[in-house]
Amino acid sequence: MAARTKARKRALDVLFEAEQRRVDPATLLAERVTDPGVAQTAVPQYAVDIVEGVLAHRDRIDELLETYSHGWTLDRMPAVDRALLRIGGWEILFNDDVPDVVAVDEAVDLARSLSTDDSPSFVNGLLARIVEMKPTITA
Repeated sequence: MAARTKARKRALDVLFEAEQRRVDPATLLAERVTDPGVAQTAVPQYAVDIVEGVLAHRDRIDELLETYSHGWTLDRMPAVDRALLRIGGWEILFNDDVPDVVAVDEAVDLARSLSTDDSPSFVNGLLARIVEMKPTITA
């Protein structure tokens, strides 16, 4: 598994765990950085960048996800998908170091291995729509 793929998975772990435990993701991230805990592996810097980026732009990312998800509220989405979509949305809109197609593919791959049977196509479709609308979103 590539370094950035592992970092995305660690970022997903933090965002998902924080939501499930109803704790602040920034606090949980800080705890995982200082004491990796159960995972027993250090949190890669790119995972830190992802979580901090998602938190910094979460309102905008969530607004766009709800706008383009056609009838699906964030609350209705599986928690893993929600976290993956936030990560993918951040990479597409706020991280110029990652090509959009890579951000979408990585999110879909994680959805395929970690979420429901319908999740890969849902994540792909929603992130592809954000990529399509990116010129108007970022204008």
